[in-house]
Amino acid sequence: MRHSIWAILIIGLTLTGCGNNTYTEVGGSQGPLVIYPDYKDVTVPYNIAPLNFHYAMRSGRKASTTFTASGTSITIQGTDVKWNLDKWKKFMDVAAGQTVTVNASMMVDGRQLTDTWSFYVSPDKIDGYLTYRLIEPSYQMYNEVSIMERCIENFSETVICDYRHTRDACMNCHVHGQQRGDLSMYYIRGPHGGAILNRDGRLRKLSLNAEGMLSGTVYGELHPSGRFGIFSTNIILPSFHTLAGKRMEVYDSASDLTVADFDNNLMINLPHVARADKFETFPCFSADGRYVFYCVADTLPLPDRIEDIKYHLVRRTFDPENGHIGTGTDTIWNGHATNSSACHPKASPDGRWLMFTVADYGTFPLYHTESTLYLADLTTGEITALESIKGDKSDTYHSWSSNSRWFVFASKRGDGQYGKPYFCHLDEQGNPSKPFVLPQKSPRFYNLNLKSFNVPDLGSTSTGMSVRDAQKMYRIESEKFRN
Repeated sequence: MRHSIWAILIIGLTLTGCGNNTYTEVGGSQGPLVIYPDYKDVTVPYNIAPLNFHYAMRSGRKASTTFTASGTSITIQGTDVKWNLDKWKKFMDVAAGQTVTVNASMMVDGRQLTDTWSFYVSPDKIDGYLTYRLIEPSYQMYNEVSIMERCIENFSETVICDYRHTRDACMNCHVHGQQRGDLSMYYIRGPHGGAILNRDGRLRKLSLNAEGMLSGTVYGELHPSGRFGIFSTNIILPSFHTLAGKRMEVYDSASDLTVADFDNNLMINLPHVARADKFETFPCFSADGRYVFYCVADTLPLPDRIEDIKYHLVRRTFDPENGHIGTGTDTIWNGHATNSSACHPKASPDGRWLMFTVADYGTFPLYHTESTLYLADLTTGEITALESIKGDKSDTYHSWSSNSRWFVFASKRGDGQYGKPYFCHLDEQGNPSKPFVLPQKSPRFYNLNLKSFNVPDLGSTSTGMSVRDAQKMYRIESEKFRN
């Protein structure tokens, strides 16, 4: 009931204050006929779920929408444009590699309005599965969390882990190794928690902690071999802003890097990446597993000097034989030189690109409207701000598809509260297409949804995990790790 009441209030606020008979919903398109979600002039993969949308026109009625590609036309009647899944798949088979033309008409306030737009159907496939954490956009509701897996070729959604099955325990986001469903991990927090590792379909519950570590592991990634994981250990504290438009900050009072050897239940802690005078966080592997990228900053008194903390993005070698991180450091992005701060690096599977988020300071850009995705070409060293896809609110938490042609990221664009998964195509020169939001079965899903999609992560196959697995793993003892 609480969700329904708030949904009505949100819709009411959307309509209130409009001086005419049309309105643009948050994130809606431009033009004579406004649609939401905005799928005008986007590039989509041929295997994506139907682009269902509705006309965001206050008094619109009698709408007709015709999609045409390669001589094939499909017409859908009504202000809610909702495809039959089988018809959509057949149409996309025809449209792959083609531009789809959309001709629409609708009666608005007694006038017949028409509009024409298009979208391109790329023959580049996107990985078929997306995992994400559904969470209230509020620090007060940390325990009502679910980790979901969605097949983005249709609308099938599976619950991997849910607070109702783990005694209201908090859980952290699911990540794939090399976009593999059978190499992935998520955390259940609390007294019975642990890291749930899925390796080749075998589930293990691990206590990734050992004597002398700051904390258990927090942020990290799995090595392509599956043997190792690279993680940060963080003492994380929240801080609340009094500034308008800024809700809260999250910062580390201390952080280090560590390597987990899953074969030997060993935590590898190296002094040169666990320094007391440095904050180290957000590690990830290169595509070949021979380098580690991570973010590092000089320690400062926090939160008093939070706006002065600028994280660099650096690279070190990684030895896949023994799990050791090299001593030499290459700087990819200098936070002091750019008066900015880097976080969330992710290497593309083809080894060419490194994507990361840049904000004015710190490592928690969820409420930083200036946060922008950046792309580093690892073959040339050139770094580009992806300004063409920048939203009006924060853009963070990105993930690559296994062919390195698509990426997904979480954006609070529009309402500023609810993160949603947006997808972009990347061409060979590193140019991104216009972002489009994850399609939903209901054309009005995002108008009524009151959860954020947190840390969307692409997988080429399903994890095969379910809440039954989560219940079972929650009850068993965690495997211990040692130094």
